[in-house]
Amino acid sequence: MEHRKPENFADRIALGLTLALRFVADTFFAKRYGHRAVVLETVAGVPGMVAGMWQHLRSLRGMKHDSRGWIKTLLEEAENERMHLMIFVEIAKPNAFERYAILFAQAIFWNFYFLLYVFFPKVAHRMVGYFEEQAVISYTQYLEQVEAGEIENIPAPALAIEYYGLQQDATLRDVILSVRADEAGHRDENHQMADVLSATKGEPLGSSAK
Repeated sequence: MEHRKPENFADRIALGLTLALRFVADTFFAKRYGHRAVVLETVAGVPGMVAGMWQHLRSLRGMKHDSRGWIKTLLEEAENERMHLMIFVEIAKPNAFERYAILFAQAIFWNFYFLLYVFFPKVAHRMVGYFEEQAVISYTQYLEQVEAGEIENIPAPALAIEYYGLQQDATLRDVILSVRADEAGHRDENHQMADVLSATKGEPLGSSAK
């Protein structure tokens, strides 16, 4: 699955929000992909945690089993995005401004995404699907710069080697390929979740369908 064409108004809203975030990232970071990754990954780590927490609480309140396994999937997604951040912090070495930008971006996005997920979970998952589409595009562009020699293909951080099980002589190129594959997986998962919510009118718990 690659680009998911919007099928209705809600999808177009989700895509519009994503492209607005992309515009901000392009404006502030241009082709500084390592620094862009640091800021965007702290935002990318929010949806899985918010959605997983909310589904967990719904399961407790409704006393219904999470038969689709969404809670585990979403929390694993959040952890995976957190690890991306830890890896790119070692690569890009964010400055003080970028660290404050992370605090600001996370504070704004957490509250925004929480309200969006509570009231419009389908739009929220679709937006993340589109967000991850853009992440795949950004990491592809990052990879192209590395392969063209425009960005030094430095040795992979030890954390990335351990997390992904890479060879000891792995490089930045290997890290980008691994991270991009993760983002493609999150893209597909969130688009599929949005489809399920569309079919079941927003109720993901209590069904054995997957």
